[in-house]
Amino acid sequence: MNRRQFFKLCAAGATTSAASALGLMSEKAFAAVREFKLLRAKETRNNCCYCSVGCGLLMYSHGSGGKNSEQSIFHIEGDADHPVNRGALCPKGAGLVDYVNSPNRNHYPEYRAPGSNKWTRLSWEDALSRIAKLMKADRDANLIQKNDDGTTVNRWLTTGMMTSSAQPNEGAFITHKFARALGLVAIDTIARN
Repeated sequence: MNRRQFFKLCAAGATTSAASALGLMSEKAFAAVREFKLLRAKETRNNCCYCSVGCGLLMYSHGSGGKNSEQSIFHIEGDADHPVNRGALCPKGAGLVDYVNSPNRNHYPEYRAPGSNKWTRLSWEDALSRIAKLMKADRDANLIQKNDDGTTVNRWLTTGMMTSSAQPNEGAFITHKFARALGLVAIDTIARN
């Protein structure tokens, strides 16, 4: 498109807008009101998981909530009542709806054996059992029960825990107690403020 074509396009748009303002368009066009897209949507509050800021989100989904109905998120915006971001989102947070609905997103646990170049799908039960076995083996091999003075410390220094940024205080408290009961020292969250 050259400069002359651009100006012609702008002039045509301005003429159309002026014609509609003068009442030359049909009344049906003015009377047709689009339905508000969030009208029958379910609103869910959450936190953005991209960085350590922990911005508040409002996620809107369709679905009746019935036994066989699937909910689908179709709109995500910043939470104006959240004390961290006051409704604003960075470009990554603003694009969360594309991440959530991406066809490339993993929905199941996968495992790649050492030396292999292929991922194999596991069931959730197998994945959690594997994680538990590996954690137990590492803890049994590396738990420090007493320090140099003979004081019982029960420290597990070879493993850390990264917790969710979307947990409420109660969930964070339970997660912290669970990790400390295992002896973990390195505990962090994605959205620490």
